[in-house]
Amino acid sequence: KLCGYLNKLGIKGPIKTWKSRWFFYDENKCCLLYYRTAHDINPLGSIDLSSASFDCKMENGEGVFEIRTPSRVFTLKAISKQAMMYWLQQLQMRRWEFCNTQSRFPVGSSQLLNEPLAGRTSRCCTYVVDNEDFLPLVKTPTEAVGLKAASLPAPQTSTALQNISLKHPWTEIQNTVYNICGSKQLWGNNGNVFSFDEFQEHPENVDEEQEAEVEAGCAVKEGTLEDGRMAPRLNWIRKARWMNSGLPGSEELSREKNSVDKVSVLQQQVLTLTEEVKSQKELVKLLHKALEAAQQEKRVSSMYLSAAEDKDRLELVRHKVRQIADLTSRLEALEQDKKELERILTLRGSHIQELKEHIQLLMEKNHAKQEVIMTLTEQMARELSDPLQEANTITVETLYKQQEEIEHLKDDIDAYKTQNQFLNSEIHQVTRLWTSVAENEKALLMKCACLQARNCQMESKYLTVLRKLQEAVPGLPNSHAELVKNLIQEALQWDVKKEAEESFNLNPVSEYDEYGFMTVPDYEIEDWKLLAKIQALEIKSNKLRSQEIVEKPLRDRWNSIGELNPSAELKSLIRSGIPVEHRQRVWRWMVSRHCSPVPGHYQQLLEQSRSTEHPACRQIELDLPRTLTNNKHFSSPTSQLIPRLRRVLLAFSWHNPAIGYCQGLNRLAAVALLVLEDEESAFWCLVYIVENLMPADYYSDTLITSQVDQRVFKDFLSEKLPRLMAHFEQYRIDVSLITFNWFLVVFVDSLVSDILLRVWDAFLYEGTKVIFRYALAIFKYNEEEILRIHDSVEIYQYLRFFTRMITDGRKLMNIAFNDLNPFPMKLLRNRRSMHREELEAELCELEQIKAAYVRERAEQGP
Repeated sequence: KLCGYLNKLGIKGPIKTWKSRWFFYDENKCCLLYYRTAHDINPLGSIDLSSASFDCKMENGEGVFEIRTPSRVFTLKAISKQAMMYWLQQLQMRRWEFCNTQSRFPVGSSQLLNEPLAGRTSRCCTYVVDNEDFLPLVKTPTEAVGLKAASLPAPQTSTALQNISLKHPWTEIQNTVYNICGSKQLWGNNGNVFSFDEFQEHPENVDEEQEAEVEAGCAVKEGTLEDGRMAPRLNWIRKARWMNSGLPGSEELSREKNSVDKVSVLQQQVLTLTEEVKSQKELVKLLHKALEAAQQEKRVSSMYLSAAEDKDRLELVRHKVRQIADLTSRLEALEQDKKELERILTLRGSHIQELKEHIQLLMEKNHAKQEVIMTLTEQMARELSDPLQEANTITVETLYKQQEEIEHLKDDIDAYKTQNQFLNSEIHQVTRLWTSVAENEKALLMKCACLQARNCQMESKYLTVLRKLQEAVPGLPNSHAELVKNLIQEALQWDVKKEAEESFNLNPVSEYDEYGFMTVPDYEIEDWKLLAKIQALEIKSNKLRSQEIVEKPLRDRWNSIGELNPSAELKSLIRSGIPVEHRQRVWRWMVSRHCSPVPGHYQQLLEQSRSTEHPACRQIELDLPRTLTNNKHFSSPTSQLIPRLRRVLLAFSWHNPAIGYCQGLNRLAAVALLVLEDEESAFWCLVYIVENLMPADYYSDTLITSQVDQRVFKDFLSEKLPRLMAHFEQYRIDVSLITFNWFLVVFVDSLVSDILLRVWDAFLYEGTKVIFRYALAIFKYNEEEILRIHDSVEIYQYLRFFTRMITDGRKLMNIAFNDLNPFPMKLLRNRRSMHREELEAELCELEQIKAAYVRERAEQGP
């Protein structure tokens, strides 16, 4: 058992005193109980060690250490440095064993009681092996720790009452009465208060003991005086047993080696019992006074109740009133005396202070005189003594002092080494405990994320089934059709935000993402509303599944990159998607590589747009309200980014007069503003896209290069996805009606924001080849769904919104950059040249036909 006497620092206001306490470790609760003596049955308090840390500071004194709990700090003191280190090591080991047991078995588990001893021993051995790296094990100080220490007398204090706990008077009384009964020193009726007549050897349980104490308390109040003595009726039900606090038994005496040891032990125990009797006598005096006051009150009440007539009772009351008035007057007189005494005391105090100051002054004078005398004496001694002998004396004294200082410094170094070793072991153990808890928490979070992702998938499948049923409603019976409508109505009333507030979500789906895009689009068509719910659940499921597996390692790789330089690794990272916290920095770097901003150029363009109205100004004003309507930063005419977007578009129209303004540039500039935030940076990003990334004439009046890219895309579609292209040709589907806008605005308003920004990351780094890759990947992603539709109208309806149903950005990225390889840039340039020549020839032929038609109409006349 880990037990023994320690001094505990008690703090009562400004007064700090050391009190001796018996400490005992409870391994079931991992707490340290402390009593006044080793023979008490009720503890004065406890210290929870499960979440505590230990510390020892050399400057606090030898044997002093601290136990820090979340609620307070306990300062304890052992009898020696060895005992202190033993206590600290043992407490560390017990805390380690308890925390490991708690992590393996939940609190309250029956397995904890049935755990094999070998398992607990192995954990202790693990602790010992780890701890020996920092501090070797300390031998057990048997004279201060263990059950043998309980047989020794408790440490003595200067006064009998100093060691009594004033915070726990009832516990002190219980322990005192129990010790009196246990030591078999029973008091009779000859002047004593208590008379113990009966003892029960074996009380059944603690509740019966508590009932017995209550009955005993009532008996004290109901006692009466007989022959001037008090005969209280106490029915004490206590387990009377002989503890080591009493006189030693015959077996203990027989084990002593000689009579001298026996006598010394007996004398020590006699002193202990004498001090205990003194404290008990003081307690008895207090109880006597309380009992006399209660009996006096009882006699008066008995006389009042026994009076036959109201007059007698009234007379008693008047007598009581007179007594009260008399006592009040006496009290006032005593108060006056008290005030007078206090005034005299104050005067005496001031007089004493004056005397102290006078004495201090005289002492200082005396000290100064003594210093003068000592100085003159030393001077005379130096003059009379031999100079060489004086030097030798000084040298010897100096060496002696230095040796003493060196010894003290060595002791301090040893103490600091011991303290450092213990603190290292404490840090090591606490770190291991924290790591274990963190790993358990991470595992639980991963499990919770998987369960939430699975739940989102199930909800998404449920909504998909509802959508299929919605399409089949016309062919269902009326009752079934009504049931399907009710289920769809309930599904549409599901609110993502409300569910996120009601349940615990690791990655909740909010109404807007980091850049202000709506996560769940607000469609007016009921069928599309159901699709929006399905889309939101799919997004949430993908985020939860990829949060720890994909996103965290990718973010760690980005955090490790310092200065940006073109490389294969950077290209791979950009294709995987740039994290939000790094995207602005990387975009600025990509723009500045190919388009060096000219200082002051943007401000000059703004001045020009304010002084002169551009011809495209009206078209810009018409397109501003139609820009990114699903983004909260552009959805309202009063949004903050609307004026900034206007200034960027006007500056670009003056910067590039050949293009001026083309519908679609507003969306490009809006995305640049959302990511880069700065107007001028967004302007140069727009310049970089139009003048560096896109081919010439992509945004001209004829849009000739845009039309060329549509023909090139059809060629790639026939090569990469021949089945799908044949399906389109069978039903005469012109995909350019859908894909033309993809190429013109780089998928803005077509893909969900998360996937859109990943496409833009790769597009700004690699160029227009990325647009072809992702356009083909989108059709590959939904190829099977499109092939199942056999009606041209339904195919066009599906192609209108099918890009919004793509929620797995990782899958789309793998299709674009892995499944569609090879995709050489040289092939793209050759195809563009070939189709541009064909298109220019066709346009020239059309111009000739148009001119011939005009001439023919002119010749025919009006």
